[in-house]
Amino acid sequence: MPASSEPNTVFQLRISLDEVQPEVWRRLLVPGAFQLSKLHDVFQVAMGWTDSHLHSFTIADELYGSQDDDDFEEELDEKDISLVEALAGEQLFHYSYDFSDDWEHSVAIEEVTTLSRALTFAVCLDGQRKCPPEDCGGAYRYGHLLEVIADPGHEEFRFYVDWLGGHFDPEEFDLADVNARLQRLR
Repeated sequence: MPASSEPNTVFQLRISLDEVQPEVWRRLLVPGAFQLSKLHDVFQVAMGWTDSHLHSFTIADELYGSQDDDDFEEELDEKDISLVEALAGEQLFHYSYDFSDDWEHSVAIEEVTTLSRALTFAVCLDGQRKCPPEDCGGAYRYGHLLEVIADPGHEEFRFYVDWLGGHFDPEEFDLADVNARLQRLR
């Protein structure tokens, strides 16, 4: 399924958070004309992250990012390339967020279509589960957090519940809320 260079190209993507069980994922329609920097914004909203950390994309052995960190000299500027240009026939790529917690996401290209009219914003079609809270320590520590909050008798229960602001439902996913927030990214 080669990527089209048509201005109305739309990608159906499935982004999933690696090493987290049960799986946290979203299915999105994204305009091919979006720059990778805009795709980052879409992923942040769709997954529920707060855009508080550095990120990067790895597509076909190329590293793209915001170039906000001098440690990534080999990184290409995500503002200089569109999704359709970057993918160029790829079926899978990776998105990394928060290099200390090391949240890795696999992104599958499920379908590439051309619409009769341009799609000007991303749309979330489906998804499951809430994204882990920021700065919880990565996949391993998130697993521990889930165990603790599921057991009110656990010695760390009160600490984590307070740290989470009193409530965290890992099964929660609000499609309408995600789409409302995606609409505001225009």
